[in-house]
Amino acid sequence: MAETQMDRRVFLQSLGGGLAILFATDEALPAQESGREPLPKNVSAWLHIAPDGKITAFTGKVEVGQNARTSLTQAVAGELRCTPQSVHLVMGDTSRCPWDMGTFGSRTTPTMAPILRRMASTARELMVRQAAAQWKAAPDSLRVADLCVKNPATGKSASFGRLAARIDWVHTVGKDGFATPPTKWKVAGTSVPKLDARGIVTGKVRYPSDHHFPGMLYGRVVRPPSFHATLISADTDAAARIPGVKVVHDGDFIAVAAPDWQAAEKAAQSVHAKWHEKPQISNAELFSFLKSHPEKTSRRRRGSIVEGAVQTALTAAHKTLNKTYTVAYIAHTPMEPRAAAAIWNNGELTVWCGSQRPFHVRSLLADTFGIGEDKVRVIVPDTGGAFGGKHDGDWAVEAARIAKGAGKPVKLVWTREEEFTWAYFRPAGVIEVASGLAEDGTLTAWKFDNYLSGPSAIDTPYQVSNRSIHYHPTETPLRVGSYRGLAATANHFARESHMDELAEAMGMDPLAFRLKNLANDRIRAVLETAAKRFGWTNRKKQPGHGFGIACGTEKGGYVGCCVEIAMNGGNHLHVERVTEAWDSGAVVNPDQLKNQVEGAIMMGIGGALFEQIEFANGRILNDRLSKYRVPRFRDAPAIEAILIDRKNVPSAGAGEIPIVGIAPALANAIHDATGKRIRSMPL
Repeated sequence: MAETQMDRRVFLQSLGGGLAILFATDEALPAQESGREPLPKNVSAWLHIAPDGKITAFTGKVEVGQNARTSLTQAVAGELRCTPQSVHLVMGDTSRCPWDMGTFGSRTTPTMAPILRRMASTARELMVRQAAAQWKAAPDSLRVADLCVKNPATGKSASFGRLAARIDWVHTVGKDGFATPPTKWKVAGTSVPKLDARGIVTGKVRYPSDHHFPGMLYGRVVRPPSFHATLISADTDAAARIPGVKVVHDGDFIAVAAPDWQAAEKAAQSVHAKWHEKPQISNAELFSFLKSHPEKTSRRRRGSIVEGAVQTALTAAHKTLNKTYTVAYIAHTPMEPRAAAAIWNNGELTVWCGSQRPFHVRSLLADTFGIGEDKVRVIVPDTGGAFGGKHDGDWAVEAARIAKGAGKPVKLVWTREEEFTWAYFRPAGVIEVASGLAEDGTLTAWKFDNYLSGPSAIDTPYQVSNRSIHYHPTETPLRVGSYRGLAATANHFARESHMDELAEAMGMDPLAFRLKNLANDRIRAVLETAAKRFGWTNRKKQPGHGFGIACGTEKGGYVGCCVEIAMNGGNHLHVERVTEAWDSGAVVNPDQLKNQVEGAIMMGIGGALFEQIEFANGRILNDRLSKYRVPRFRDAPAIEAILIDRKNVPSAGAGEIPIVGIAPALANAIHDATGKRIRSMPL
């Protein structure tokens, strides 16, 4: 049987003696995001150095393909002056790692990396001082390398393990000041290869769907035929007669567990259930529905900005423009569907699952089964994709319910059809934009109303003295949640499409028009860098070819994007090339960052051109990859990602915002090629 519950103190004892320092200052580390718990101040919560020199670091963040395992390991290794291979990073284990709100919002790099640097640099300096006291040497005369503190003058050397074992448990230390500035990074700031790449390509790395335990059964949930359907009756006798099958029936929840997938599928299909279904709208009625169904709750609305007198400015403007833009629901489509394995042992529950929020899943499981959180352990192995789609833990709860009812370990892996139907979607939206210009092309009025899709990046980066910006929550016929970039993609699509329309109305070049109305130096820099490398001012018009440009900012990241498309007969479009400049402060891992930018562009092409959820009467109509169009190899353009490395600016996250420039740039390129302005995604 695999290891289940383990108290953190027992775990640390299993690592052997070593560093365990309480970080005592007058300042508590801040809570992450708006989290419920402050972060631990003691170094031992984050770092352990064993007598043999083995370094183990801990974080509640998880690895879902963004390569945080490598970048966070770089943060620790850089401060301890060792190779990344010398550091083992434990991620997303609620019994071993400090509480964490979750891995989302491009917050891993700006929030977690500084904490790990702080703890590792504190440990380094304490070991240096320990060695200096033993050798009666000045700390500044010593050097740290090869997991040792060394005295170049005498040739003496002391290992981390030996020094850490001699340090008392409690040491009062000063405030920040030990961490290495980006200008002096030796490990961070370099293109360290993905640490577990060999294990991934050889199959050694086990994802949530790979876990297997002795006596384990395979679970399947019997789903209703449509959203919001309620169970009338269920006949499970035929399923229960299949050898080895156990049926779990609790209210509207019906599931089966079997010794293999085939038996589980057969058993699920053998359940005869009757459901009461409700009439519901289709995607053809979606946008009128959103405008006519404001959310009935009284929750505080985010994203409202009012400055100046917009209506007066619109009336006085030299030119005005009033347009509506829409975006469809789209699915996350991760490579690995939702998966979880659950084991009950003497009233304690351990769940292995792919989730971006392991501590949230722990709370969800504890609440569901009426047990204390100390009786629940959630472990998140490296997971095959999330993109904001694995914030919840529905599948973990389902696996645990089946395991409890069956009395055996159970693994549950959603089918692709379940993934397309029962996961949440990126919100659809309606965005209305009204604007006004002075005679010289200066923006004088900006009215921006977003219905449903969200408030992220809703404010305009362009200078305008009269603006009215509002996010309007509405009812939604489909379940919605986070998606890479949140609503920043929708808001940039509408805003940057509109800016192109304004440039055309003024007879100005789209780049020149943007620069005229931009004051932010970092946005100007990425826009000008992308345009220069792309050859924007020297672009040559060819029949069927079009060029588009867009820029934007959110969460400390700045993006400038240029594209070229070719219309190859009729309406067939191919993206020929994309040039994107990206600024997220100090670059931690250049190759990794380029991978993020390139991946965001490819993912953004899908949402811009093809992807949309089709639904009617509570059913998803394109619930498989043969019906849901995602980017394919033939859709891949030539991509050039240009990184602006600002060593004097703290690193921002880069997992999300590189996606926001491609959709409006494509819409603008389509207009350039065809003369048609398309204001709905997918294009």
